[in-house]
Parts: sequence; structure tokens; C-alpha cells
Amino acid sequence: MIKDDTIAAIATAPGTGAIAIIRLSGENSIKIVEKFFKSKSKKKLSEQKANTIHFGEIIDNNKIIDEVLVSVFRAPHSYTGEYSVEISCHGSVFIQQKILEITTKNGARLADPGEYTMRAFLNGKLDLSQAEAVADLIASKSEAARKVAMSQLKGGFSDELQVLRSELVNFVSLIELELDFSEEDVEFADRTQLTELITKIRNKIQTLTNSFDYGNAIKNGIPVAIVGQPNVGKSTLLNTLLKEDKALVSDIAGTTRDSIEDIISINGILFRFIDTAGLRHTDDTIENLGIERTIEKVQKAEIVLYLIDASIERKAELYDKIKPYLEEKKLIIVLNKMDKAVLHLNPTDFNGSEIVEVSAKHKTNITNLENALVKATSFSTFDENDIIITNARHFAALNHSFEASERVISAIEQGLSGDLLSFDIREMLTYLGEITGEVTNEEILGNIFENFCIGK
Repeated sequence: MIKDDTIAAIATAPGTGAIAIIRLSGENSIKIVEKFFKSKSKKKLSEQKANTIHFGEIIDNNKIIDEVLVSVFRAPHSYTGEYSVEISCHGSVFIQQKILEITTKNGARLADPGEYTMRAFLNGKLDLSQAEAVADLIASKSEAARKVAMSQLKGGFSDELQVLRSELVNFVSLIELELDFSEEDVEFADRTQLTELITKIRNKIQTLTNSFDYGNAIKNGIPVAIVGQPNVGKSTLLNTLLKEDKALVSDIAGTTRDSIEDIISINGILFRFIDTAGLRHTDDTIENLGIERTIEKVQKAEIVLYLIDASIERKAELYDKIKPYLEEKKLIIVLNKMDKAVLHLNPTDFNGSEIVEVSAKHKTNITNLENALVKATSFSTFDENDIIITNARHFAALNHSFEASERVISAIEQGLSGDLLSFDIREMLTYLGEITGEVTNEEILGNIFENFCIGK
């Protein structure tokens, strides 16, 4: 699957900027650039040392196209593991396209999406989970997402899987050795030790799969539902948190009849806020539909902000309506309009949930609310060395491996033959190997890399 041609692409973001980078990778990348690059030092690129940068001009038909810096990398010490060149030119779109055109005219071809990283994988510079982490790192929208992607890129997840696989390989080898001596009724693989190992691996896999919801929230934002009665200030609070007028604010009850969503980062953590229709008794059919959707959003949220109007001395009506849906969710009571408060609450009224007093209109104590949101996620304890699953492909493979481990344990308990044990253990190995690319095929690689940006 490794191609021996030379690829080229613009590696920087589309558009005009101060500089842009054109990347080439392949056996002939240095020779190709040498055809149209004239170094100020008068030396040929092929004579230059690896990992060096050279100033000069791009020449085409005896015309100077641009003054550039050219970086030279020699195999295997490059991102792709191949001979590579990076041309740093001025950021004019015309210049970028012109240099790219010159590279193809001299023997390179345009790279496919993700082909640089695919070559890095095929050349053993990255495993498959690390390659996918490259895309996650590029797409990260928060500090937490960056940490997870960086942890995976550094190989923490791969190392964990490698330990599990190596222990399994040892046991499956012993079991298959037993099959060679089946007539002699010998047992090389201790079933008690095997049970302990499979149980340990199964528990580890379960820990990893359990982290998927957590990882998904890191990538896409933790869903936070803002609920409460009409006119308690839900839309005002949303606008204050977003620092823009996203939601319509009105004194007329029932203005918000559908949910409004937006994403912001607080202390490096992504939150997806949902402003919902007010909870109240109403005969308005459309408004009732909005209230039904509010309950749906509460069910899908991980954190619920329940707003109460402190300027009116009344309890939270209809709180009992959403209470059944609050199990296993973080609930924060927000006592709003504290600038004219007549109402004070006791945490015992809401099963000990945290109460934060704010004035959304005057932006008072909003930092306290933001801190409460961060605390509710427990992300403050997250470390770059923690292994969090964020990839649906990894999640599916781990689930399949977990199911196979259950069959292994069941087979041991039933005293089934070694060939059946061997089959299920090898299935565990296959699914774990799919994650890192030790077991793969062209279809899997195509599905992974087709979503990469060109130039990466």
C-alpha cells in the first residue's frame, strides 16, 4: 500500500496570510524542488544536510516567482518517514497556487486528503490511533479536547492496548500449543491465571468504554440545559454567558417556545448551552410543545441549570415536573435577579444541590456560576496522561473485544476445549489490533483518512 511517488499540497489554511507552506513528500521531493529553487548559497538542495533551512528564490521560466525558505528533511527523520521538503512562501493565494503548479509540472502529484498522515502510519511513524489523534488535535476547540488528543498522539492509549495484547498473545500461544498435544491431555495455560488475566483486561476495557460519553462531551461540548419558569431570566443568562444577544429577551411570558443552542469555552472546557421554553401551565398548544421539548433537553443534558426568580417570593413551581429526569445529572440552582432579591433558598430544598446567586442582567457573580459549571464536570482533575475514548471506531472495537472476553470467561467456567478459547481470545486480539492498526485493511484506512484535510 505504500506508494513511491512524490506528493505535494498546501499545508496551511486556505486564504491570504503572511506566509504559507507547501509540503512535498516522497523519494524525489528534494530532487523535484531542486529543479526550480535557486539557493542564495549557490548549493544544490541534494547537497544540504537534513533538518536545515535554506533561503532562495522559486524560478519558473526564468522568472522569479517568490523569495522563500526551504526546509529539507531526509528519510526516515521526517513526519512521513520519507524524504520531505517544506516551502515557506508569502501568503498570496496566487503565489501558493503557482508554486503548487510548478511542483506538479516537475514531477509531483497533488496529495489526497490525509495522505501525509497515512504515509506516516504506513511507514511506522505513527500507529492508527495516533494518526486519528492528529485530526482530533487539529479539530480541537477547547483545552480539554487538546489534552485528550495530545495524550493519544503521545501514544498513551496505544501503550495501554499494547500491554493488553502482549499478555493475551502469550496465553493464546500456550493454548494453541496444547492443541498440538491434544492426544496427551496436557495443559500449558493455567486456567486460573487466564481467568484472572481476562477479567483484568475486561475491566480495563470497560473503564475505557465508560469514558466514551465523557470523551464525547469533551469533543462536542457538555450539554447544559437552562430551565425554569417563564421570565426568570433564562434567555438573559444565556446571552450573558455567550457575551452576545443570541436569545430574544422579552417581558412577555412564553417568548422562548423552542430551544436555542450555542457553544462556549469556560476555563478550557467546552459547554453546549440550551435555552429552553419556560415551564408553566398553559393552554397554548405551541408553547406546550416547547415545554415537552424542554423535558427532552433535560433528559439529554449532563448539567441542568434551574433558574429561580429571586425578585418574587414564590417557590419553584413545576420543579417536580422535571425532578424525575434529574437522576445522574448535575443540578445547579441559579437564583437570578439578586439585585432586587426578596427570596432566599436553602440547599436542603433541592437535595443539597449547589445554589449560585446571580444577576444575569447586571452580570453579577457570573464568574461564580462559571466556576460551578467547571466544578460540576470534574474536568479539573483531568490530566494529559488520562486515557479518554473520543473516537466512535475505537468505542465499537472495544465493545466487540469486551463481548469476546465475556465469551472467554464463560468458556473457561464451562470447561470448554482450548480451540474454542483460542478462537475468542484471537477475536479479542483482532479488535484491539484494529484500533492501533496492527490489524487493518484498505477500507478502514480509506474511511479514516478521507475526512482529513488536504496537506495533513
